[in-house]
Amino acid sequence: MKCNIKREDVRAMMLNVGFTERMCDNAVSTLSGGWRMKLALARAMLQRADILLLDEPTNHLDVKNVAWVKEYLKSLTNVTSVMVSHDSGLLNDVCTHIMQIKDLKLSIHKGNLAHFVEKHPEAKSFFELKSSKLKFKFPQPGFIEGVKSKGRPLMKMDDVAFTYPGNDTPTISEITVRVSLSSRVACVGVNGAGKSTMIKLLMSELEPQVGTVWKHPNVKVAYVAQHAFHHIEQHLGKTPNEYIRWRYEFGDDKEAIGKDTLKATEEEEKLMKTPVQVDYVDEKSGETKREKRVIEMLTGYRKEGRGKMMEYECKWQNKSLDLNSYFPADKLEKIGFTKWMKIVDEKVAARQHAANRPATKDNVEKHLEDVGLDKEFGTHYRMSALSGGQKVKVVLAGAMWQQPHLVVLDEPTNYLDRESLGALADAIRSFEGGVVIISHNNQFCSELCPETWVLEHGKLDCKGDPEWMAHAAAEKTTFKKVEELVDAFGNTVKVKEQKKEKYSRKELKAKEKLRKARIARGEAVSDDDEEWPAESA
Repeated sequence: MKCNIKREDVRAMMLNVGFTERMCDNAVSTLSGGWRMKLALARAMLQRADILLLDEPTNHLDVKNVAWVKEYLKSLTNVTSVMVSHDSGLLNDVCTHIMQIKDLKLSIHKGNLAHFVEKHPEAKSFFELKSSKLKFKFPQPGFIEGVKSKGRPLMKMDDVAFTYPGNDTPTISEITVRVSLSSRVACVGVNGAGKSTMIKLLMSELEPQVGTVWKHPNVKVAYVAQHAFHHIEQHLGKTPNEYIRWRYEFGDDKEAIGKDTLKATEEEEKLMKTPVQVDYVDEKSGETKREKRVIEMLTGYRKEGRGKMMEYECKWQNKSLDLNSYFPADKLEKIGFTKWMKIVDEKVAARQHAANRPATKDNVEKHLEDVGLDKEFGTHYRMSALSGGQKVKVVLAGAMWQQPHLVVLDEPTNYLDRESLGALADAIRSFEGGVVIISHNNQFCSELCPETWVLEHGKLDCKGDPEWMAHAAAEKTTFKKVEELVDAFGNTVKVKEQKKEKYSRKELKAKEKLRKARIARGEAVSDDDEEWPAESA
């Protein structure tokens, strides 16, 4: 629709609703969710319409901007506003009539939401954060070898800073956080404070320009981004069931290993061609030899080496497959294989889960029902025909499929009705893993999260209940190893406990020869030496 609005009028309106001069010239993609919503509202205001249709107008907005929307709508004395919203405060403070759709029939009630609930007590859930009918059930996280305390960090950020291209000042700086199985964190701050940027850095969606980000190689993380629909926007022709089966078709999470941040840069690819020194024992002569080799690829397998350092199996350039050997993570990191190791970590975690629950139609259907999506919508409706709330449930189900240890939710309350919000809150309360939530829903955060990350002017202030945090961190993990699983044919299979990987007799013999050869050359050696990665050649 052409409104013939002048450029200067557009700029004046944007400045009037709070945009800065710089923000007016920036690309829309650089705006946070809250500022995108304000942009949409500014566009509607410019049209000077007689009827204003609003679909979830307070989504992504902080408390200050929600108040601004309320005041603006109440000031429109000559405009009819029709809004769809799950924000009880908006419906109660602004609306003069409530339109109810029930059993495919529409009825209109005079008065605000409170007046409507007085006459219809069954609707009191609009003011409560609990579910009376709908139940969400999150799959409980699996066992992590060596992690016995819920307080042990599974993800870390240390002194991280990030500046978007074209900006003079960092969006965030000096950020240091820890996330564990005991975490129940609410990340709060005004629109544009950098909350989503910080979470994207934590999730490796962005790479920090300063500082380090680390994730335990065995941990699985579910992530629902701020603009949740981007997870499924390329799959709207699929049913939710088809989407999840496509995503985990071969056990791997195609979304996780397809991130742009896991694709090697030209500089990294060049570094990966650096020859590395490998010592090995020649089987024929029994002599220890040393040569330079180039890593062609990581095969997708890893094991715990000496000193609990992860080692990754390498295919050597111009060497046969039987000469593949394991190389330690710290040395791979120095020659540019960090991203490749992360992909291997994702694949290993996915393979472990795929054995427990194959991505069959029936298994996925049950999983979708566990997050509130009826099988009719989950298996027979294309995603393009679903409502916003139903799409959020699909995204949540996709993220939770692999039984994650940590759940990161960026604005999870958008588009969800009060019944679904209550069910989501109940599922989080009973979840045994760690949770990080970004939300402007104060009730949702305060009831679920005793720990708070307050982001202001790019700096982070961590607050919380110290007594609760100390008790939660000291709590022992109660996860049990899988004792049986259901295969793709519906058969129940008992799982034998895997023995801890040890060197074979052949490897130990070769290792001892290599150790003696180093001593003969006058080199320092120790029992914990991790330099020995190669098998007999």
